[in-house]
Amino acid sequence: MSSSTVTARRTFAAALAATAIVGAVALPASAADHARPQRPKVEISAVQYDSPGRDDRSRHSLNKEWVELTNTGRRDVNLDGWTLQNKDGVTYTFDHYRLEGRATVRIHTGKGRDTDNDLYMDRRDYVWDNHSDTATLRNDHDRFVDDESWGRHHGGHGGHGGRGGHQQGGHEHAGMRR
Repeated sequence: MSSSTVTARRTFAAALAATAIVGAVALPASAADHARPQRPKVEISAVQYDSPGRDDRSRHSLNKEWVELTNTGRRDVNLDGWTLQNKDGVTYTFDHYRLEGRATVRIHTGKGRDTDNDLYMDRRDYVWDNHSDTATLRNDHDRFVDDESWGRHHGGHGGHGGRGGHQQGGHEHAGMRR
């Protein structure tokens, strides 16, 4: 065999091996591009939009109106800068809060001392309309994460929406006629 034939065969074998390596490296990236999007790791898991008892705007009554968020994933999620908003634009912004994996936090309307399991909006009036409202959760880039709607005009953005077992309540809060 001539040396030019051996060189040509070696060059062809090297090119073939390089192509196989590039193909093997590119395959996982390509498969990852077509993977199904993950469902939200944080979701609105329950809403108490009508605090039980008299609606007298007391701290006790306001704090019985709440929204619960659950981290369904295993890893902690940093909620710093995330927002929880009603349909009228009343917004609560999370500040330096990390929700542990598989944990739930309750966000109360009234005043209180924040803990790992309970956060407070520090408001003096009710936030969630008893007849019809939507709680919308957005991340720190203002991207939709989840929502929960109830009442006559519930539609939602594709989160839970509707009556997914997360609603509670019945009568209208004093001062919340809309």
